Amino acid sequence: MTDKLFRLQCGYQNYDWGKLGSSSAVAQFAKRSNPSITIDESKPYAELWMGTHPSVPSQAIKYDETLRDLVSEHPRELLGQAVIDKFGSSKELPFLFKVLSIEKVLSIQAHPDKKLGAQLHQQDPKNYPDDNHKPEMAIAVTDFEGFCGFKPVHEIAKTLETVAELRDIVGEELSREFVAGIYPAEAKSGSSEDRANRKLIQKVFSKLMNTSEDKIQASAASLVQSSHDSPQIFTAIDARLPELIQRMNAQFPKDIGLFCGCLLLNHVNLNKGEAMFLQAKDPHAYISGDIIECMAASDNVVRAGFTPKFKDVPNLVDMLTYASEPVEQQKMKPAKFAKSRGDALVSNLFDPPIEEFSVSQTVFGKNGGTQHFDAIDGPSIIIATSGSGSIQVVGDAAGADETKQEVKTGYVYFVAPYTAIDLVADDADSSESEPLTTYRAFVEV
Repeated sequence: MTDKLFRLQCGYQNYDWGKLGSSSAVAQFAKRSNPSITIDESKPYAELWMGTHPSVPSQAIKYDETLRDLVSEHPRELLGQAVIDKFGSSKELPFLFKVLSIEKVLSIQAHPDKKLGAQLHQQDPKNYPDDNHKPEMAIAVTDFEGFCGFKPVHEIAKTLETVAELRDIVGEELSREFVAGIYPAEAKSGSSEDRANRKLIQKVFSKLMNTSEDKIQASAASLVQSSHDSPQIFTAIDARLPELIQRMNAQFPKDIGLFCGCLLLNHVNLNKGEAMFLQAKDPHAYISGDIIECMAASDNVVRAGFTPKFKDVPNLVDMLTYASEPVEQQKMKPAKFAKSRGDALVSNLFDPPIEEFSVSQTVFGKNGGTQHFDAIDGPSIIIATSGSGSIQVVGDAAGADETKQEVKTGYVYFVAPYTAIDLVADDADSSESEPLTTYRAFVEV
């Protein structure tokens, strides 16, 4: 095998929470990549999977094989020995790259770290199918909203003081203990004050999650009614809160998520191109929008709310970090991508504090141009989310003209390790209304 750059056809998943028909970016990208696909406007198109995961492995179009099979046949060429040695697999990428199109809220959930993931897999392989952790990063393709991490302690205290339904569930004694016992929000991470704050959040969360279903449903009905009758109680906490409670209740009536999500977790809005990293053991959920998502190759999920699926309350309460930070601290700050240079308006690197993946973001202007990318010491997958142009290998014996391939919205390419490439964007005024934008997931040891 000699090709260092080849196009992928990627599969999709029709989960209930996905956007319907052609309103979904997943459906749009799948259709543009493969015009033979017929979009059913009545079906939800939720996830586009790009990678080697055995559930939905991507197809290498030229070779008429799955990417997983190709990697298994040519591991050193397509993964690199350093990646094989580091992650212990010669058949799959250490990350899974996705596009998600979200119409309805996904379950509030958290993911175990590596140590806990291995323990849960050994104890309960049915509900925890992997022995790995599952850190995730989300980058907004369209405007996006989600839940991410616990609110700062002073916001939780204000909510306990003013929202009767939450106070009733938690109880007067614990509510007073929380309000009186918390330290200032600026308590240094790891300090005794911070540890005390986390223990108080855990007490409140544990009491909520162990409340009977009948009590939750009755209190949730009252909470929704209060958001209609007395919205000022909720707007004093967050101007978005009454509408959020009502919208989430329409999707999951009388659910515990109205409390553990809407009242206790940060409500995060990302503008197009912004990102957030979801640490292990921190609760989160996606509410709406289209995103690029990258994660470690694992499917371990511990759920809390907005789901009919299995909720492992004892492990959930025990595992969370109970960190509480403002919304802005939940967002990732991009850095300039040092291995890229050229005409692009944006060439950013989102580099989370984990080993399995990083993601680069490239955005051209209306006038197009060329962006060069130095070789990366590991495999990568690149998707165009808007615009058109071409991609080619550079500095290769084959010559650029022989490796030059077309790029359109929804096209996905695999790039082998140690391969320098050029991305050339068309003039947007003469092609598509949006300039070329790409996202590239990669791993380097």
